[in-house]
Amino acid sequence: MDLDSLECVSSIDMDEDETIYHQTLHQFSSLKLPHSNNGAANSTIHPTTSVHELLECPVCSNSMYPPIHQCRNGHTLCSACKNRVQNRCLTCRQELGDIRCLALEKVAESLELPCKYYSFGCAEIFPYYSKIKHEATCNFRPFSCPYAGSECSVSGDIPYLIAHLKDDHKVDMHSGCTFNHRYVKSNPREVENATWMLTVFHCFGEYFCLHFEAFQLGMAPVYMAFLRFMGDETEARNYTYSLEVGGYDRKLTWEGKPRSIRDSHRKVRDSHDGLIIQRNMALFFSGGDRKELKLRVTGRIWREQHGHPDGGACIPNLCS
Repeated sequence: MDLDSLECVSSIDMDEDETIYHQTLHQFSSLKLPHSNNGAANSTIHPTTSVHELLECPVCSNSMYPPIHQCRNGHTLCSACKNRVQNRCLTCRQELGDIRCLALEKVAESLELPCKYYSFGCAEIFPYYSKIKHEATCNFRPFSCPYAGSECSVSGDIPYLIAHLKDDHKVDMHSGCTFNHRYVKSNPREVENATWMLTVFHCFGEYFCLHFEAFQLGMAPVYMAFLRFMGDETEARNYTYSLEVGGYDRKLTWEGKPRSIRDSHRKVRDSHDGLIIQRNMALFFSGGDRKELKLRVTGRIWREQHGHPDGGACIPNLCS
């Protein structure tokens, strides 16, 4: 790397600018980049090296991208944090001004780094400035907890989330590709906060989340049931599910593709992608004096097998 070509630019006068340049140049001159077997500098580095740490914002700990700012003493921070610290360096308390560190930006351009989800299985290497775009859609990025009853911040791979749902949220787990659930509420006119516990099904070697809840659709109170797939959207498209609710010789049915848990519970609900039951219809199905909700929701999940006429069949002993 040609360190003589590195420079920092500033809106202050030339003498101060020259001082900042030499401070930054000295800082980079002390770095030791890893070398390959033939002795040449290797720009593909592990994310725990000193260069990566230098590109980490000391305020938010995220990787810094242009414009990278610095104070007159050479302390850097990202553009997002510059406003958060009220234009004052947290290290030396000096005013930040409008100094941009082109030196650090040029160093970043020369680097290739592994995806931050390498510990989850992603083996890809990317130029520093391309890495963040890949990570936003990386197939190995962790999934968010699908539990809808609370704002849970836990994330991880599917086996980790299954254990988390069992141990921390006490979610009911079932095996098989058919289900028959009964939902009861003593005061069905209370729509707000009427969320029933999530149920998870294990079939075809995969996990599916069944949601059922009440909410306001405009001015109308409704109940909704829908299914989410614990995996990516491309895998979710391989499956279809049906839901049915009814009573007194009447029924409502729904058939569709499960949504991936990459889509939040609220996003799926607000898109109305599931079985929606108006409250009056739900009370009719419940019978009695309509003072208690008693709904039975049945359904099944099947795997699409293109090219096979019986591809939609659900074979119980193959589901678990």
